[in-house]
Amino acid sequence: MAFHARAQERTTTITVLPEVIIQLMTDTDFEKLLQNLKSCTLCSEHLPLEPKPIFQIAPSARILIVGQAPGTKAHLSGQTFNDPSGDRLRSWLGFDRETFYDSQKIAIFPMGLCYPGRLQKGGDKPPRPECARLWRHQVIPALPNVQLTLLVGSYAQDWQFGRGRVTDRVRHFRDFLPRFFPLPHPSWRTGLWERQNPWFTEIVIPALRQEVARALNVPEMPQQSVQTQNH
Repeated sequence: MAFHARAQERTTTITVLPEVIIQLMTDTDFEKLLQNLKSCTLCSEHLPLEPKPIFQIAPSARILIVGQAPGTKAHLSGQTFNDPSGDRLRSWLGFDRETFYDSQKIAIFPMGLCYPGRLQKGGDKPPRPECARLWRHQVIPALPNVQLTLLVGSYAQDWQFGRGRVTDRVRHFRDFLPRFFPLPHPSWRTGLWERQNPWFTEIVIPALRQEVARALNVPEMPQQSVQTQNH
């Protein structure tokens, strides 16, 4: 389906994939879903390490973070975003680790649940496409209280809206509110991107924290300065 949004005298048509009809799950159904997720080996023959799905979800979660796929540090620890990219993302949100890892409030479900391996030229491989195709339509209905979805990086955004440029989407984030908030992938490379695009820190980050506070139904997140990290 498509909807129209106006921001700063600009009209944009946003194509959104057909929504899943949300039906409340029983506790037993949710526990079964969790077990199926944790035991998934769908992509095992394509992975450099043993399958280890990494995510956090709970029916009460009010914010959903959709990232790319776990890195090596997250794989070893078994905790999503437990690496420098997670530090950068938490700084954007104004979250400490305790808040970020509170699954009753924050769901984290990446496009790929397992570490996909490294590219020959450096950097992680893209998330395995089979993962999203199998699991997203089962997990999203299990999160009926989500008020805001953070689409972190190109893979999450392209899945939701179709192909497009991350910078354009982040710059015009208001076009996607109140349901979605597009963000760049918080890798070490993003430090240079932030310096080249000061509007991100000046405009996007304060608005992000306002939307996060709205979704969590709490007082506005602190507007402390964002520290650009070089990892």
